[in-house]
Formats: sequence, C-alpha cells, structure tokens
Amino acid sequence: MRSYYIAIAAGVLLIVSSFLPWMFLGEARIGGVPDPAGFWILGLGVLAVVLAGLSLWTRKNSRHPLLVVGLTAFAITFLGYQWLSRSVRDTAWAQSQARAIVENVPAQPLPDMTVGLGLYLGIAASIVLVGFGLTIVFKKVPKPYARPEDDDI
Repeated sequence: MRSYYIAIAAGVLLIVSSFLPWMFLGEARIGGVPDPAGFWILGLGVLAVVLAGLSLWTRKNSRHPLLVVGLTAFAITFLGYQWLSRSVRDTAWAQSQARAIVENVPAQPLPDMTVGLGLYLGIAASIVLVGFGLTIVFKKVPKPYARPEDDDI
C-alpha cells in the first residue's frame, strides 16, 4: 500500500502544474488555471490525491480509477498544448497584422513561443499516474475464483 504515495505525489504534481504557465509567447504567460484546461487538470489532480488517499485509508485498491484519471490528464495536457499553441500563434499573427494595417507600418515578426514548466510537469505526472494504474492490469495475481477440489481420492 505504500506505493500509493507515488500516486499522491503525482496528483500533487498535477495540482502544481495547473498553476504554472504552460507556454510563453514572448513574455506573456499562457495556460494554467485561468484557462479551462488548467481547471480540469487541477480537478484531476485533486481527484488523484483523494483516490490514492482513500486507498491508503481503506486498504482497498483504486488503481483502475487512477488509470482513467492519468489517461484523461495526459489527453488534456497533450491536446491542450496542441490546440493552445496553434490558437495562440494564430491570435498573435492576427493582432500583428491588424496593428500593421491600422498603424500603416510593416507587420512585426511573431515572438518566440516556448513551452513552460507547467506542461512538462503535467505530462510527467499524468504518465506516472498511467503507469501506476497499469500495474493492476499487468500484475500477476492469483485466480479470483475457487478451484474445484477432487475429494473422491
């Protein structure tokens, strides 16, 4: 049951990653908690901590729900990065073009877009949760049913 501390740590890491910026566009911080994906990651991190804590407290396995939480968190962070990078790049390009038209000057080049620490932590924590949840799938356990015994000997 001590292995559930790994899931608690991954859940706390998800919570922390939801408050950190996921991307930087120049100096602007993008992503994290004000974003809907940040709120989802925050909720999934709290859910992972609660599930792992309840498993420690009740001494019952909850690895299947932790697998689902980890897969959902991974999907949100990965797809959130893909959609966020494209939409931010398109918005910055549109603002640059609009400013150039209004001010009658050449368009400025787009600032560099870099990935923030929040995205790396979120992906790492979700991979840990997925790996932790998969241990119930690949773990060799005894058969859950009783074997018939031959008492005619």
